[in-house]
Amino acid sequence: MFTRALAFLAATVLSLSALAAAPEAFEGHEYTRLKNAQPVATGNKVEVLEFFWYRCPHCFQLEPGLNAWVKTLPKDAQVRRVPAVFRDDWMPGAKLYYTLEQMNLLDRLHHKVFDAYHVENINLNDPAMLGGWIAKQGVDRKKFEGIYNSFSTQSKATQGAQLATTYAISGVPAFIIDGKYTTSVSMAGSQARLFEVLDQLIVKARAERGSKKPAK
Repeated sequence: MFTRALAFLAATVLSLSALAAAPEAFEGHEYTRLKNAQPVATGNKVEVLEFFWYRCPHCFQLEPGLNAWVKTLPKDAQVRRVPAVFRDDWMPGAKLYYTLEQMNLLDRLHHKVFDAYHVENINLNDPAMLGGWIAKQGVDRKKFEGIYNSFSTQSKATQGAQLATTYAISGVPAFIIDGKYTTSVSMAGSQARLFEVLDQLIVKARAERGSKKPAK
């Protein structure tokens, strides 16, 4: 009787696990395969590109969930954020991102930039407002402005804009997995489903690389 009870319990657990498993992502609806795969910048790791814009409300809403999901990534996957530039007024946000990256301040200030735009209603596109805000964050304003206005930062922002063009990105947030697949919240239908689709595409990309899942 005890053995039968254990068998029943095990079967129940397996059934619940099957029910809890995410359904397979639907190609052509929840994601698409790119006609021309592009090289990635992450070496042996599966690349997950996120195209975003600091002033995009959908990017702002996605950020908490995205940060939580990033912490669950397998060791052989890496997220790269790329600020898209579709118009001239998107360039200041791109330059801001790459300036923070070069100053190793993204971990501390990336989310605060989103909050400044969307919660505090601060126009960081205005150089004077940006300079005052960055100083309040305890950052050397002169050093920041020197990097922000540098040729290297402008070049990084321009390269990011060109990358969005290469992948034919028409809106943000959008994701490219290993240079082969594209998906988004609108394609997946919800934030929760987006992360399920991303997980599955990482698995697909790993298999196509001929790699094994890394040990935890």
